[in-house]
Amino acid sequence: MADIIPFRGILYNPEKVDASLTTAPPYDIVTPEFKEELYRKDPHNIIRIDFGKDSDSDSEHENRYTRAAAYLSDWLSEGTLIRDPEPSFYSYEINYVINGRSLKTRGFLGAVKLEELGSGKIHPHEMTYSKPKSDRLNILRYCDANTSPIYSLYSSREKITSAILDDLVKTAPFIDAVDGDGFRHRLWRISNSASINSIIKEMSDRDIFIADGHHRYETALAFQKEMRGKGLIKTGKEPFNYALMFLSNMEDEGLTLLPTHRIVEINSDINIKETLKKYFNLEKIGPVETTEEQARQQMFRAMEGKVHSFGMFLVNTGSYYTLSFNGTAIEIDLPECLKTLDVSVLHKFVFEDLLKIGHYEYEMDPAIAVNRAKKGPFEAVFFLNSTKINDLKEVALAGHRMPPKSTYFYPKLLTGMVMYKF
Repeated sequence: MADIIPFRGILYNPEKVDASLTTAPPYDIVTPEFKEELYRKDPHNIIRIDFGKDSDSDSEHENRYTRAAAYLSDWLSEGTLIRDPEPSFYSYEINYVINGRSLKTRGFLGAVKLEELGSGKIHPHEMTYSKPKSDRLNILRYCDANTSPIYSLYSSREKITSAILDDLVKTAPFIDAVDGDGFRHRLWRISNSASINSIIKEMSDRDIFIADGHHRYETALAFQKEMRGKGLIKTGKEPFNYALMFLSNMEDEGLTLLPTHRIVEINSDINIKETLKKYFNLEKIGPVETTEEQARQQMFRAMEGKVHSFGMFLVNTGSYYTLSFNGTAIEIDLPECLKTLDVSVLHKFVFEDLLKIGHYEYEMDPAIAVNRAKKGPFEAVFFLNSTKINDLKEVALAGHRMPPKSTYFYPKLLTGMVMYKF
């Protein structure tokens, strides 16, 4: 049974600050250059708390985590941040545009009781790295708060909660922010008991799938373990036994998954094209006068909707190719739900078995990926189609995990729309 409760959110005071200037994208997509831009936007931008700057003079007692805690305390004291007087859920909607289409992603924010992954109703779908978890753990230790939500999905064809959110958007939001892409982010309180009880009831038997924020969830578990070691868990209802989550119904329209591409170094002794031709039909994108952007778009159109179809850019030829699986039998030592995924075929079969690739990096933007490859030391870029939401659900329910960066939910939630303080 999923245990989801309302909480007394910490929000920016719209009478004192403009949320368009004080919110920020998630820490893991903020570059050093963009961090500086966010610092300049507003002296109360959430980046100072969630992903602050290091200083050469930092010490155990003065560092970006102690500064984060001080900002949070000071902004609450001065009224820049306010804490709601009563527990609430929070409806959150993003209006965005992609490929010329206007869409909306909608869900609600609540505090979800932590459980060990794979032991109950909360399911991961991707592997994670340790370094980001260490950083996130320090934020919890010093701030005693979830400053950014975990993006999660659930499935409900009854759409009881969805109907509540539909009614709310007809009213004025408490927070209305526009991000750097021009997308509109709006937040409403859900504080009446009837709506709260209806949401709790609908969610009580739902599986929850972590879409984005595996590091944050695993960090929350680590922090809970620390609190248990200190003897601070008495009832199981302590606030740190819960984590801030955004929950969106995957039966609603508006969810967008994008692929993350791979920039690779390849052993110079391996002939890439000849090796791949044994299992894939290779087609070079042309003619010669085609611009790079036109070639990429032609490549993606050729890949679309095909099983085990990839795009490729080779630095030594300066050309784009499509790779279409030719049906030759391949062996991939993975569970059934994983071995049929494009990202698994690329990692386990193409990278490990065929090309013996030991080093690759990730990039969302195809043009940036190609430019990075050209600068070296890379030999190629491999492009993927998007992973499907149903594949995510199947892998998660089976208790397995996809390779890192298998999914990219778009657009990202803003950090600072609402926080959960312990």
